Amino acid sequence: MRLTWGFLLKLIVLMVFIFPFLWMISTSLQTFRETLSFPPTLIPASPQWINFVEAMSAGPFLTYAKNSVIITGSIIILQLIVMIPAAYAFAKYKFRGKNILFGLVLLAFMIPGQITFIPVYLMMADWGISKTLLPQIIPFMSSAFGIFLLRQYFMQIPQEIVEAARLDNASEFKIMCHIMIPMSKAALATIALFSFVSHWNDYFWPLIMTDSAAIRPLTVGIAMLRETEGISNWHIIMAGNVVLVVPILVVYLFCSKQIVKAFVYSGIK
Repeated sequence: MRLTWGFLLKLIVLMVFIFPFLWMISTSLQTFRETLSFPPTLIPASPQWINFVEAMSAGPFLTYAKNSVIITGSIIILQLIVMIPAAYAFAKYKFRGKNILFGLVLLAFMIPGQITFIPVYLMMADWGISKTLLPQIIPFMSSAFGIFLLRQYFMQIPQEIVEAARLDNASEFKIMCHIMIPMSKAALATIALFSFVSHWNDYFWPLIMTDSAAIRPLTVGIAMLRETEGISNWHIIMAGNVVLVVPILVVYLFCSKQIVKAFVYSGIK
């Protein structure tokens, strides 16, 4: 009996997470009439693969995709360049004001971007770069969450290993590249994946920072498919969303094992 209730509970939780995704795929293959039918149609009578063609031809889709790749890729690279030395310093160095600075990092982690977007927008406008992709990249050059998670991971690496490397005249840069990073691949993959999902799906910030199709990412471009002549084309929107989700699923398939390792850390062997 207990096993049955446990199975039912897991099934309910699974459906809560999977059903919206299945609904998105179903709607992306329906006709416009089927999207308006009541009761709703879950299985389309005839899959409309042309919806994906219409979604990608409704605007400069390739430009949106290119912008998303450039923005997301640049953010991940810059975050790793900033986070690794910062996390290493917080984990393995003793210096005055260390706890205060780390407290500021945690404070930044708790402040949502919706609070700071106005001064950031004005700053980008003053710098004269509001018409480029940089306002979608520069504010996210570092991640407080990434620094925190990577610091916790670095702290689990025995200090004796670091000291032995220093006795062998290894520079701090070599220690980071040849000891800390190889031992923290799982954490780095997890941070990169979280960053990828967050910024690939980001809608609020690009919506505020862009005013032309040349610099818009996929999220904003797909949202602009919503209405044509006052009618919501949900089948086209969902087709665009499916295309938007596919890269996330592909990246997750490659990084899922690393995520498990990052959160179930068993020590250094």
